[in-house]
Amino acid sequence: MKPLSYPLSKPLVLALALALQACATTEPARAPVVEMPAAWSPATPATEAPQLTTAWWQSFGSQPLERLIEEAQAGSPDLRIAIERIRQADIALQQAGISRLPSVNGSLGASTGRTEVSGGTGTTREASNASLSVSYEVDLWGRIAAGVRAGEASLQASQYDWKTARIALLTGVANNYFLWLNTAERLRIARENLAIAERVLAIVEARQRNGVATALEVSQQRTTVLSQRTALLPIELQQRQTATALALLLGRVPQGYVPEAGQFGQLRVPALSPGLPSSLLTRRPDLASAEAQLAAADANVEAARAALLPSLSLSASGSLGTSALMSLADPTRSISLGISLAQSIFDGGRQRLQVRTTESQRVVLIENYGKAIRTALKEVDDGLGNAERSQRQEALQREVVAQAQRSLQLAELRYREGSGDLLSVLDAQRTLFAAQDALATQSLSRLSAALDLYKALGGDWAGPPPPLS
Repeated sequence: MKPLSYPLSKPLVLALALALQACATTEPARAPVVEMPAAWSPATPATEAPQLTTAWWQSFGSQPLERLIEEAQAGSPDLRIAIERIRQADIALQQAGISRLPSVNGSLGASTGRTEVSGGTGTTREASNASLSVSYEVDLWGRIAAGVRAGEASLQASQYDWKTARIALLTGVANNYFLWLNTAERLRIARENLAIAERVLAIVEARQRNGVATALEVSQQRTTVLSQRTALLPIELQQRQTATALALLLGRVPQGYVPEAGQFGQLRVPALSPGLPSSLLTRRPDLASAEAQLAAADANVEAARAALLPSLSLSASGSLGTSALMSLADPTRSISLGISLAQSIFDGGRQRLQVRTTESQRVVLIENYGKAIRTALKEVDDGLGNAERSQRQEALQREVVAQAQRSLQLAELRYREGSGDLLSVLDAQRTLFAAQDALATQSLSRLSAALDLYKALGGDWAGPPPPLS
């Protein structure tokens, strides 16, 4: 940077500034063009007011889940990390705002020295001085203001990122808790089927003692009992692993953690109204974050282009000096005022390359924003389809379980009366166990589909940003 030395007349400075203003190019902001559909693929009521609340997890009707959600919000390391990122963005914004203020420097000094001459004589010099200087950069081209706008947009993006992390955490806690309850339900079903198999084994052994059943039938039923006992092991392992995964989300040590018990069958599956597709742009925090990042990129491009233009600085300084040590009595005063206009003459193209870099980064953010919108539309469509399909599958599976229970009852009755064979009983047992296990899995799928839809719709988008204190 080569400064133009003072004095310069004010008209000359303005003339130079206007002449160099032609170097600035302003490109209009270009938002990604994404044509929003008029409605969702699955037929849904068109409404702009989705039936969601901030505490959406309460709609599942589980108080243990509500306590887990509260614990996760207080103890999750992921949320604490996101809050620190907000704090860092806030500090960066304050630093950018400081550039708008003048810089003030002051100094106070004293010195003493002695000059020796031949013959042992000499003179002693003493001096004290104080000075104050003020400098201020005039933001002619809006470079500093653009930096502040970039900082504000980055702060907003970090707040939306915290909301995105919070939604992911809370849906993860709910999903793992539902899975833990589901494994407990599947264990109950498996143990009930084991008890049925052991009861049938007792009947077969009694019939063998009476000479009615064969040893083959006893062996077949014992194999069924052993199979039912073996089926318990992977479910128990899955339950333990689910509990440890939930502990990590809560910020707990996984060893020995057991979630609060609850009834899987008592969980409610809420019905959601997704609203219109265009409402996603104001609901989903990840889309809001991408939009804020794009605004920050626009400001960074503007700041980089403004850096190509000359900078105008104003300065003033004053000083006091005296020949007395540690005293400013009867001082010598000096005051100076200055104005300087600085322009980079040759930097090897570094600043222009910086402009091209920020422009390229902005193009990437534009594409990412459009991609995020299309991904959000797909996620809601998938969530609506999964919720509707899982509801119908669960209803059909309940009918399957009811028929399987009736088949087993009839098969056992016929076998006791001697009009049926053991093979029919064994087949009815396997059918019932598979049907009940599939129903539990299908119920979990329906709950997971509701969670996925909550997440796709933006969760509790009305929630306030986190406190930084």
